[in-house]
Amino acid sequence: MDTSAYVQAVAEQTRTFAEWVDGRDATAPVPTCPKWTLADLVDHVGAVQRMVAMLVGERLSEPDSAYARYAPAPADSSQWRTWLTEGAAEAERAFASVTDDTPVWDPSGGAAGVPFWSRRLFGEACVHRADAAATLGQRYDLAPELAVAATEDWLATMTSRGYWENRPAFADALRGNGQTLHFHATDASGEWTARREPDEVALERTHADADVVVTGPATDLLLVLSRRRPPEASTLDIQGDRAMFDLWIEHMNWVTDA
Repeated sequence: MDTSAYVQAVAEQTRTFAEWVDGRDATAPVPTCPKWTLADLVDHVGAVQRMVAMLVGERLSEPDSAYARYAPAPADSSQWRTWLTEGAAEAERAFASVTDDTPVWDPSGGAAGVPFWSRRLFGEACVHRADAAATLGQRYDLAPELAVAATEDWLATMTSRGYWENRPAFADALRGNGQTLHFHATDASGEWTARREPDEVALERTHADADVVVTGPATDLLLVLSRRRPPEASTLDIQGDRAMFDLWIEHMNWVTDA
């Protein structure tokens, strides 16, 4: 997917999310984010989209000024739908005003902030819609191709240089000497091999024999890797070193407590 496709998908995912949460109980606990209420989830989704819209639209080279203008969600849940769709529209306008090579802060440690943020917002929208589904008893459906793209975002973010350098607990736990995990979607084109090295987790988009091999539908891969579905509640086939896989899942926490 390219930047425009990611941004369009963000708007689509957000519209569904907004319909689900509209007028619902703000205090409802989010089972997939144990310390969050539905209000926290809505606030996170909408506020992040607005902050990214500032970063991209204003071509910011560091995040502090965008973070300083954090805009909380309305307390009245009957206003959430409008607030969320307006935030997604702000993001669409911001990305439409730039090109992929426009300089924008890139927390991954790369130098492609616009593509990074379009993909990251898409991954956020897909995963947090799963949180809303779990909270509100909604059926979670995601086209396999979109689930592959969201899984790519999750794995690429977690294995980025910026994540390694800024999350020392993750680096300490996942550093290794060549141990490998392979993830393979069975209903769409997507497979990844993660290799644990002393100074990084290297990610390759290729088939490989590995110490752990995880195969199954793309949506199950996304929800298990993002810790939104326990492996035992999925249809994934997990072969090899289960302890290594469990260690990996334990540290797949992009947002603290989420």
